[in-house]
Amino acid sequence: MADISFDIVKHFGVISEEKGGWKKELNLVSWNGRTPKLDLRDWSPGHEKMGKGITLTQNEAVKLVELLNTVPKTGDN
Repeated sequence: MADISFDIVKHFGVISEEKGGWKKELNLVSWNGRTPKLDLRDWSPGHEKMGKGITLTQNEAVKLVELLNTVPKTGDN
């Protein structure tokens, strides 16, 4: 498997934190020197390891926000 390089250009915030210090974060990340995209995934403390996640362009993120605004609120699940 080829090495993957990444640069966290901007950290927007933490969505949740698990035992062991892993955090689900929203960041702007450049993968392998490419144009940065919004990135939502789990990161280990210190960002040495990452879990599976999703990357979104600005247009995809805007559409996602529109869709999320249509989801009914059901409490603290």
